[in-house]
Amino acid sequence: MKHFSSISQIDDLNLWINQALEIKKNPLQDADLGRNKTIGLLFFNSSLRTRLSTQKAATNLGMHSIVLNVSKEAWAIEFEDGTIMNGSTAEHIKEAAAVLSQYCDVIGLRAFPQLVDRVKDESEHILKAFIKYASVPIINMESSTEHPLQALTDAITISEFKTKKRPKVVLSWCPHTKVLPHAVANSFVMTMQKMDVDFVIANPKGYNLNPAITKDIKIEHDQEVAIQHADFIYAKNWSSYEHYGRIRKVKSNWMITQEKMKDAKFMHCLPVRRNVVVEDSVLDGPNSIVIEQSNNRTFAAQLVLKKLLQHG
Repeated sequence: MKHFSSISQIDDLNLWINQALEIKKNPLQDADLGRNKTIGLLFFNSSLRTRLSTQKAATNLGMHSIVLNVSKEAWAIEFEDGTIMNGSTAEHIKEAAAVLSQYCDVIGLRAFPQLVDRVKDESEHILKAFIKYASVPIINMESSTEHPLQALTDAITISEFKTKKRPKVVLSWCPHTKVLPHAVANSFVMTMQKMDVDFVIANPKGYNLNPAITKDIKIEHDQEVAIQHADFIYAKNWSSYEHYGRIRKVKSNWMITQEKMKDAKFMHCLPVRRNVVVEDSVLDGPNSIVIEQSNNRTFAAQLVLKKLLQHG
């Protein structure tokens, strides 16, 4: 594995989960693997868990970290070939990626979609440009269509907390005040397709995810029906895919409440808007595992970094 850009690159998910859990038992077991190596973390968008967990993972492996908030601290980057650069962009990806590859042994990249042009977003032009022009491994820290580090984390967390061999997992759309991307939901769906779970997606009509990703997964438009007998409820908002990047209608009754939860474990990638996506009593209750889920971000990132360093 030269780069880690998609959850689809994981050939044996159970093996990866077990390896991550072994790292969790002793996070400093490979403290010399990254000695004298540097990871550059490039953020075109805001981050808390992704930034800190990846930095901590790198530190556990003995690496140094350089963090760059690209949209605020760097020259605007041009990604199109043959462009006459007489506008707002000052540096081309060809030079930027080449220079960064001299400074860093691994590059992590976080760049959200614009949610205006679906074709452009799905082309993953930023992520693919860095992979094309950089000479070091690239880690996808959330792109236009995927968040594989989060999805690997989610798989680790479900494996830790499941109490039956084949638990029922529900990914439920929830209301939000902003137009949000599909990356977390997409990667979670792809991951559940690799796990032995009874998986259901619950969302209102008009909010189906990309059918090329969901494939034959059951989609239920009645949340109450979908969450019956659920062992895990993963709450997440996403904007309309069919009516791309739009909020068609805010359905506040899709908020996760304690009454809906029953005995299920509550999951969310965070940050989460209290009493919009989920009510306080769920987040603060004994069945919320969002903090434990967040902690596993470090070990997911550390496993990916370990594999990239060993490959190199």
